[in-house]
Amino acid sequence: MSLNEMIREVLAIVEDRLQTSHIAVQAELNEKLPEVIADRAQLQQVILNLIRNAVEAMSSVPESTLHLKTEIEDAQHVLITVQDSGPGIDPKNAKRIFERFFTTKSQGMGMGLAISRSIIEAHNGHLLAEAGPHQGALFRISLPIESRKRDEA
Repeated sequence: MSLNEMIREVLAIVEDRLQTSHIAVQAELNEKLPEVIADRAQLQQVILNLIRNAVEAMSSVPESTLHLKTEIEDAQHVLITVQDSGPGIDPKNAKRIFERFFTTKSQGMGMGLAISRSIIEAHNGHLLAEAGPHQGALFRISLPIESRKRDEA
């Protein structure tokens, strides 16, 4: 599966929302990225969740930018990075953001990031979150190039 193609599809889904929210998108998609064996719909759901969270986080920030990047992490892994220019991750919540039912949103259920992490782990990958280098939140998805869902292995 082409990760770049999947990311472009997700961006097309949220294009109207990004435009109405005045969020610029910077996508650096490595065209020499190897394909991974993965469930396309599940990975789309993860990327869609991260982008929706970023859009919501940037709702109060003028001139917001969403950065998406794909790259070869090492000989066995690819890396997808989703970074926003929102207020970032509160350090007191950093260790809890992937817990089920933990949310900082008034209308949130606290399931999106927990489910996203479990999907990535089911593909023998990792989903990590950290503060962005200048501001905002930075999410890193590392997937093995020969990724397979555990239940299919």
